[in-house]
Amino acid sequence: MSDKYEIDIQAFAKALQSGQDLNGKDGLLTPLIKQITEAALAAEMDEHLTKEGQPNRKNGVSQKTIKTASGSFELDTPRDRNGSFEPQTVKKYQTRLTDEMERNIISLFALGNSYKSIREYLLEMYGTEVSNGTINALQGSVQKSVSLL
Repeated sequence: MSDKYEIDIQAFAKALQSGQDLNGKDGLLTPLIKQITEAALAAEMDEHLTKEGQPNRKNGVSQKTIKTASGSFELDTPRDRNGSFEPQTVKKYQTRLTDEMERNIISLFALGNSYKSIREYLLEMYGTEVSNGTINALQGSVQKSVSLL
């Protein structure tokens, strides 16, 4: 994963201790949710490109505004040259993360759930099928970032 997805936990803790809000326009959770969501999308794209079986490559990103209970943010969704990438974490034309999904994106990884339990949960709750490769890439990114404590 790229350094773009590293979460500065020390800065997060310092801002929280100084009284900065968790939610809202300048809240602390919004950038965290953005980073985790973009890491998941990047992992999905990497897996898509390796599974597809025909020549294809990344083709930049498209931006869309995502609304959450914690605030809004600009999400960079990766694109592929063939236009065959169908993201599952945040689907095409989806502009809102549900409060529940938002909390679960963070908590599934914080609790150290197994790949199987994460896959089953996402399928049952959101109708989203995610592969072990996607979960592995995202979990590795989050664990690497959190281990900076």
